[in-house]
Amino acid sequence: MSRTIYFDYNATTPLDPVVREAMLPFLGEVWGNPSSVHHVGQRARAALDDARDRCAQTLGCKPSEVIFTSGGTESNNLAIFGTARMMQSKGRHIITSAIEHHAVLTPCEYLANKEGFELTVLPVNRVGLVSPDDLARAIRSDTILVSIMAANNEIGTIQPVAQLGEFCRKRGVLFHTDAAQWFGKESFSNIHQFNADLVSICAHKFHGPKGAGLLFVKSPLHPDPTQFGGGHENERRAGTENLAAIIGLTESLNKYGPNPAFSPTKLRPLRDNLADALEKIEGVELVGDQERRLINTISFVVRGSDSISLLAGLDLEGICASSGSACSAGSLEPSHVVSALGFEKNLATALVRFRSAAKTRRKR
Repeated sequence: MSRTIYFDYNATTPLDPVVREAMLPFLGEVWGNPSSVHHVGQRARAALDDARDRCAQTLGCKPSEVIFTSGGTESNNLAIFGTARMMQSKGRHIITSAIEHHAVLTPCEYLANKEGFELTVLPVNRVGLVSPDDLARAIRSDTILVSIMAANNEIGTIQPVAQLGEFCRKRGVLFHTDAAQWFGKESFSNIHQFNADLVSICAHKFHGPKGAGLLFVKSPLHPDPTQFGGGHENERRAGTENLAAIIGLTESLNKYGPNPAFSPTKLRPLRDNLADALEKIEGVELVGDQERRLINTISFVVRGSDSISLLAGLDLEGICASSGSACSAGSLEPSHVVSALGFEKNLATALVRFRSAAKTRRKR
């Protein structure tokens, strides 16, 4: 029996069996279009409304503040494009950080390059933290949106989002946070703990299905839609709802939002032991904040090597890890996150990230 050690939980997680069971009826017997007026469609509509109510209850918000999407990328795109275009009559300046996921960085850059917006990209310190003072200096009278992620997918650093969001609120600037890596890993009480007007969530990061996510939009905001063709999601996101995936998202959010799947008690000693062992290896340097970081994440660079060689060697030993963002799979580009921390270019191409759970998976 060979052993597979899966260290890539920030990229995706296995579907929880309970979540899978909840989805099955919506891949078969409940197959109607929720927008249809007949009883087959209305059965689906009732299930969709119930899912929205359950998500809102878990998040501690109004059902009308929940927009179901296809995942984290679409949630981020809708938050950035929709809010910027909605607010452009009041200003055209947006702010983000240098270590955001490309699902935030690329829309911000597009707005700056193609639609006449101005973009400020905040630096981070050596461990990946955004300075509240830098944000304070960057905000202008025409700033309409700030987007700072809750936790970084590559190095695990946790940002002071509540503090940043509170500052934006006092200045009358809308605040968005990409919380895709937060849920299922860090403690959660309600959506308002981020002090954010918009929050992106992605189901497959916490044992839900791929292709499902949501965007929390604080009432009465109504971002401009980014796709058109129907009045779905209260005219905020056109397209027939993927009911099976939404049910899966709902089940995983209800199960793992209040009770993270990544147990700090189990993972902290394992993570710290691994970090201690890595630091003893010549040429290895840990990356990211070693205190304010996701409980399941260790990232490091290896001098004199590169990510492709390191990952191939690990895979031969049955260890599944990654470098950079999983959404850039196969890319030989240096990690923009490691580069932003101030590491030299050759080390930005030598990143390995371990993102674990409290189990290993065995296969024959």
